[in-house]
Amino acid sequence: MKKLLLKFNCRKQGFTLIEVLMAVSIFAILVLITMDYIFQGYNMNRFSLEMSDATEYAKKGIENMVKEIREASYGENGDYPIVQADSQSFTFYSDIDTDAVIEKVRYTLTGTNLIRGVIKPIAGTPAQYPSANEATTTIAQFIQNGANPIFYYYNGNYPQDTVNNPMPQPVSINAIRLIKLLLTINIDPYKAPDNFNLEMFVTLRNLKDNL
Repeated sequence: MKKLLLKFNCRKQGFTLIEVLMAVSIFAILVLITMDYIFQGYNMNRFSLEMSDATEYAKKGIENMVKEIREASYGENGDYPIVQADSQSFTFYSDIDTDAVIEKVRYTLTGTNLIRGVIKPIAGTPAQYPSANEATTTIAQFIQNGANPIFYYYNGNYPQDTVNNPMPQPVSINAIRLIKLLLTINIDPYKAPDNFNLEMFVTLRNLKDNL
């Protein structure tokens, strides 16, 4: 009789195997949901920080590019300040390091990187800028412009003339007085946050007329 009573009390006060398994399963599900939430939050925070770093890196590069373009000058060989003006590439002459020597500078979009190429002149009559001597650096990454332009060119009639500005390609380099730079930045275009558009205008001081 005592044994039966003891067994009855144990069953009454304890949990069945099914109840234990259900409790463990619920607990495990809650843990997985919590861990997934934490993991997603961590990834989102990390992605936002990386996006911020990429944007800041691009800003510094573009600000430097604007300074160099603004001071575009005739080359040491007597060439016109602007060499080439395409939708995703711009080549010009400028004294980029204030040493009284005019360098040849090229900015071009290669894949998702904005590349800066610099050629120092070789003294002579006239001076030469061998393309083999070009030194390149990456000034911005994760550029998502695709086939869209990063350079827009305007003539001296802008902003009054918005019909012919920005000028269509191929651009007459002699007519360029103002340039708009537009970069779309995103380290992963398939994830939030959305694209960051970096836009700047630069006037070529040594070529301006009515601007």
